[in-house]
Amino acid sequence: MKKEDCFYLGKIVKKYSFKGELILRLDTDEPEIYENLNAVFVDMGKTLVPYFIEKSLVQKGNHIRIRFEDIHTEDEAEYLLKRDVYLPLDLLPELKGNQFYFHEVEGFVMEDVSYGKIGIIDSVNDASAQLLFVVKNEEEEILIPMVDDFIKKIDRKNKKVLISTPEGLIDMNRS
Repeated sequence: MKKEDCFYLGKIVKKYSFKGELILRLDTDEPEIYENLNAVFVDMGKTLVPYFIEKSLVQKGNHIRIRFEDIHTEDEAEYLLKRDVYLPLDLLPELKGNQFYFHEVEGFVMEDVSYGKIGIIDSVNDASAQLLFVVKNEEEEILIPMVDDFIKKIDRKNKKVLISTPEGLIDMNRS
């Protein structure tokens, strides 16, 4: 399985018991969706390796306690600590309306109701305090804050994101 065919599910953050159980911190607001998984892919550096799940249990917050098949000791579990965990893209729950996954809108046209076409969404920058759409056109890169009130419509059929930003915001965020 290739990483580009998967989505980031979370990170193995700590050992739970001396029997090899682990705690997986999920990158989701709905951890219960992922409680009954059969397997996950663990990033081992250059490859994603499948690990089959013997049992799992949602913990408080966005954590799941997992016992993998063939992991039965603390030492075996130690090897998996701080590793990223992935699932195939086809296991993502389908979103409706103006909800979207960051990877889903890459390549969509971004258009402002007043300004017109801004460019093509290249990526989402989630490394800053404010999430940003990174939009590229022929001349430049424009950063648009990802604010729910700005997003008017996610048009999946026509691959377009319609926004309404305050006057001057687009020009102010040109590179």
